[in-house]
Amino acid sequence: MTLTLYNTLTRRQEPFETVEPGKVKMYYCGVTVYDYCHLGHARACIVWDVVRRYLQFIGYEVRYIQNFTDIDDKILNRARVENSSMEAVADRFIKAYFEDMARLGIKEADEYPRATHTMNGIQRLIHELENKGFAYPAEGDVYYSVRQFAEYGKLSGRKLEDMQAGKSDRVNVDDPEYQKKKDPFDFALWKAARPGEPAWESPWGAGRPGWHIECSAMVRDRLGDTIDIHAGGADLIFPHHENEIAQSEAVTGKPLARYWLHNGMVKVDGEKMSKSLGNFITIRELLDRGVDPMAVRLFVLTAQYSTPIDFTDEAIAAATNGWHTIREGLLFGYQYGKKLGWGVGNGEWGVGTASLLPETIERFQEVVNNDFNFPGGLTVLFELAKELRREGNIIVHEGKTETSPDELKRQWQTLVTLAGVLGLEAEIEAENDKNDGLSDAEIEAKIQQRQEARKAKNFAESDRIRDELQAEGITLIDSRDGTRWHRN
Repeated sequence: MTLTLYNTLTRRQEPFETVEPGKVKMYYCGVTVYDYCHLGHARACIVWDVVRRYLQFIGYEVRYIQNFTDIDDKILNRARVENSSMEAVADRFIKAYFEDMARLGIKEADEYPRATHTMNGIQRLIHELENKGFAYPAEGDVYYSVRQFAEYGKLSGRKLEDMQAGKSDRVNVDDPEYQKKKDPFDFALWKAARPGEPAWESPWGAGRPGWHIECSAMVRDRLGDTIDIHAGGADLIFPHHENEIAQSEAVTGKPLARYWLHNGMVKVDGEKMSKSLGNFITIRELLDRGVDPMAVRLFVLTAQYSTPIDFTDEAIAAATNGWHTIREGLLFGYQYGKKLGWGVGNGEWGVGTASLLPETIERFQEVVNNDFNFPGGLTVLFELAKELRREGNIIVHEGKTETSPDELKRQWQTLVTLAGVLGLEAEIEAENDKNDGLSDAEIEAKIQQRQEARKAKNFAESDRIRDELQAEGITLIDSRDGTRWHRN
């Protein structure tokens, strides 16, 4: 079962082979911190979070870096509107980013470099490009000479001559920046300081870096000349990732990344998400409506990562129902493990590889190894969860099950393990929707309290708990085998 990935650079699916055996160096182009994260950010962060988890699951040691772009015109514009500073705006939305991602269950990266903290590396890279003839200064700015890099366009498949034909009508020859360039395709590596904007001293005068050079420098500083996976949204293929390749490879003479992976975009009701259309949805807005974060993860994972995905009310409702199914399976052990003789308390049975179902693990890996086919992996989870739900119903209504407790334990632990690979985790005391009343776990906890009261001959407390459950529509059935229950 070899992991194969679709590589944007080669336009084909290839076996995954790392620079250093057993280790993965992975970089994800993160967010520009001028606003709250939206659904597009949610999809990207969930996808690359699960990619990282899966690589670790199959045995790789992963070093995962995600940057923050904290120098940008959008950040500066927001600072002006708010009568604030670029640093204050960036800090506020970086804090908001971590809040939102924590709610979605995103594991933190190993490091979060910021452009403002990488200024030495940025200037060093620009200086090397200038020395090698790939960059030139112009009145305080520094530009990359695109035509000097013979392989420009290899990632996006674009050719300069084709772009030239369509660009002439859009060029503003009176633009001061255009007049500084030797060629219309050249792009800024360093921008001269403007009044009222933050600036850093450099060999070319005070100024700030261009967007593309920031990521090239951060990749090199944190991960070296060549990394294994460079990830990001499909909207970054051109010009951002194309320019990263041109900058980095012109200096090092080595591939910047072995595999370029890109997640598809998010639409809302079939249209591109934008504030002008009024369909711009932030992560916190969605979660504050009461949508379960795990349902959001499930929604994202139901589509192949590289394809577009359409956010609709129907889609999130389907994902919510799907999550309820998986959650029931994940809670199975906490609800019925004691009855099945697994142990004496919640979570004390542990989850170890020795007790997993090897055939199921193998089937999961076989499908996911096909270009991170997480939708196929979810199919395996649903099969396990539905079987455990069926077994749970048998236990509730018949007090026992024909399947051996050891087999049920292996099924449950396999589900918990594979769900964890996808970042799907159920809180033990998960709250049901208001209309659903008490959760199964809450009912089991009250039954345990009642049993303890009966052992202590505190029959008044025992009756009180029984009546409380009856008021919630829960009927208890006492027998020699223990207490069963069902919803009325």
